[in-house]
Amino acid sequence: MKFLRNYIDKIKPNFEEGGKLHAFRSLFDGFETFLFVPNDTAKSGVNIHDAIDSKRIMSLVVIALVPSLLLGMYNIGLQNAIAAGAVETTTWFSMFLYGLLVTLPKIVVAYAVGLGIEFTVAQWKNEEIHEGFLVSGILIPMIVPVGCPLWVLALATAFAVIFAKEVFGGTGMNIVNVALIARAFIFFAYPSVISGDGVWVATDTICGLGSSVDGYTCATALQYVANGAAPVGAAGELLTSCDMIFGFMPGSIGETSVVAIALGAALLLFTGVASWKTMLSVFVGGIAMLYVFQDKMPEAMPLWHNLLLGGFCFGAVFMATDPVTSARTETGKYIYGFGIGAMTIIIRVMNPGYPEGMMLAILLMNVVAPFIDYCVVQSNVNARAKRVTKKN
Repeated sequence: MKFLRNYIDKIKPNFEEGGKLHAFRSLFDGFETFLFVPNDTAKSGVNIHDAIDSKRIMSLVVIALVPSLLLGMYNIGLQNAIAAGAVETTTWFSMFLYGLLVTLPKIVVAYAVGLGIEFTVAQWKNEEIHEGFLVSGILIPMIVPVGCPLWVLALATAFAVIFAKEVFGGTGMNIVNVALIARAFIFFAYPSVISGDGVWVATDTICGLGSSVDGYTCATALQYVANGAAPVGAAGELLTSCDMIFGFMPGSIGETSVVAIALGAALLLFTGVASWKTMLSVFVGGIAMLYVFQDKMPEAMPLWHNLLLGGFCFGAVFMATDPVTSARTETGKYIYGFGIGAMTIIIRVMNPGYPEGMMLAILLMNVVAPFIDYCVVQSNVNARAKRVTKKN
């Protein structure tokens, strides 16, 4: 690492003011600070020094997402094999490699478009590159169906970065989750790309891998639940608890495996990156509403299965805990998380046309989060004022 540090210090003058590569200063700065902690020190004011910066936090979140991404890739190949009736003749590695080839272009497009916009804005404003898209760039491909066209994904990414982030001032200033805005853009602008029964299973061969399946359609488990039926898989068989827990069912690329999501949650909680209060409250809110609406749920499926389907677990762990758009007061985190879980189930039950619910619930609570924090802070101020009055 010392050799790399010396090399970067050697070429750094070329990217500074007056250097021949000054036009790429923001790009160099982002690469340097990604590899090493900046040497800059505060010149004035009161500052708190910590061993971790925002880039390290974002890197931990990306690492936490890796299990869901890898298992999602395998599931893409598995669902293709199930649709073609070729599970017994397809190896697990072939399934994974097929899923990798399907997912990789989406990740590349999301990062290329998002980072391209951020590099341009940073250079134009003469600022350092914001690191927030390190997470958003991998989240966006993970929360869309496998059949989402690349050009739609590029449009959604550009819309989200520009109108949900940069117009508010960049990383740390946005009021709503950037990745979810990208998904919402697809949902409202191109609904056929993210709903229905023809976008959840890959049906084409890639580089000789996978099977070509003509005219194949398959709904998600939540779509069956919305119609009052027990959920079934790609082959028409009833989904078991193991299928739901391990994620072996049609759905968005990275949202299906509860086991993989739990591994990511453990890392985020162990490192203190995510709030357990928010995570726990999402599930408490969801469970509370499930019991309120239990008469409207399919009798063939246990109530708790609703927490395993769709993006409930993924949203609770990776979306609701976004430190920028979630509530920041300790009491507010309970209220915020409970609202997300409760609203998700309410949307699923009351609006069969949109069986997911998690996306809209989180975006709604993103908007309400500042008000929740305001009420909590004001309540504390009033309580302290009353205590002072009583003493006097």
